[in-house]
Amino acid sequence: MTGAADDDPSGIATYSQVGAQFGYGLAWTMLFSFPLMTAIQAISARIGSVTGRGIASNLRRHYSPWLLRAVVLLLIVANVFNLGADLGAMGAALKLLLGGSQHLYTIAFGVISVLIQTYVSYERYAAMLKWATLSLFSYVAVVFAAQVPLGTALHGALVPQLTLDSAHAMALVAVLGTTISPYLFFWQAGQEVEELHRRHLKPLFVAPKAASGELARIRLDTIVGMGFSNLIALFIILATAATLNAHGVTDIQTSGQAAEALRPIAGPYTFALFTIGIVATGMLAIPVLAGSVAYAVSETFRWPEGLDHRPHEAKAFYATIATATLAGLALNFVGIDEIKALYWSAVLNGVLAAPLMVVIMLVATNRRVMGQLTLPRSLAVVGWLATAVMAAATAGFFLL
Repeated sequence: MTGAADDDPSGIATYSQVGAQFGYGLAWTMLFSFPLMTAIQAISARIGSVTGRGIASNLRRHYSPWLLRAVVLLLIVANVFNLGADLGAMGAALKLLLGGSQHLYTIAFGVISVLIQTYVSYERYAAMLKWATLSLFSYVAVVFAAQVPLGTALHGALVPQLTLDSAHAMALVAVLGTTISPYLFFWQAGQEVEELHRRHLKPLFVAPKAASGELARIRLDTIVGMGFSNLIALFIILATAATLNAHGVTDIQTSGQAAEALRPIAGPYTFALFTIGIVATGMLAIPVLAGSVAYAVSETFRWPEGLDHRPHEAKAFYATIATATLAGLALNFVGIDEIKALYWSAVLNGVLAAPLMVVIMLVATNRRVMGQLTLPRSLAVVGWLATAVMAAATAGFFLL
């Protein structure tokens, strides 16, 4: 679910722009980013499973209050902008398919998402989201429908090509900022805590004998989830490279523009698949974005939290989900341009990612927090490498 949510409508816009502008030249970035994002997501999951608490809760218990408040505030602002951009993109995509009012569709998506998260049981809701991830295979179908040249695509995916200019550097920053997103850290840690409650298990800190099996499950789950995420992103790059770039369409700012540009080039079938994928991935991403805010805020104020609770048992948690979603929805009605919303969500995610990754690494290597289950050396090395790469990408974002 976490991996699928990473391919949200704003992510689709980034991957579409990379494919349209550079063809197959930056497809290799998916292979490059895979171990980095896998490591940081596995570390986030490990924190939740070992401590039985989310990231914000661990910050509250073991670190300075100002650090917790700064991290949570930045997460809220970044996620609200991302929610607004994704809801707007979903409304625009459905309008392309059916006609009608984009604003009405945008409102409907926001309201439906809040209602489902609030009133559907966690077990059923998790199952719904897992099945919904299959919708991302629409982008696999797009690649086959677009008849991508296999040899050229494999060369682009496996052989790094990077021209040292601002356009390529900015594209690399955009890809890293899209694949390694702060809201996914909070969500995955929170979901591990949910799973402990659902399966009536103790945190691994308390029951270290169960650690071997649980950590192996986390490792496999994260590799599969992040592999799925990057594979779909790769297919989006390949599809837009084979269609838009090949026909001279190189300036794509939103996922809706990418879908619309595909219609005359690749036909109505490819257009419909691409557009349906935007809506479906949005329905996956909205709960993750709003849910990660709710976990962080609830852990900060020690409110009852978790999707396994009924609404009357965690009123503030569900109220935070609704508030974050509706705040994002409101951005579509205050004159903020969709392209600017996408841009600022990327900027805010980039600003938050690197320092938050530093915090996560400090938590995961702290024996006072993790007991005997601090990170093994290999995972710690890759985690710090991912942090350094993200910090360099963030610096490049502002300097180029």
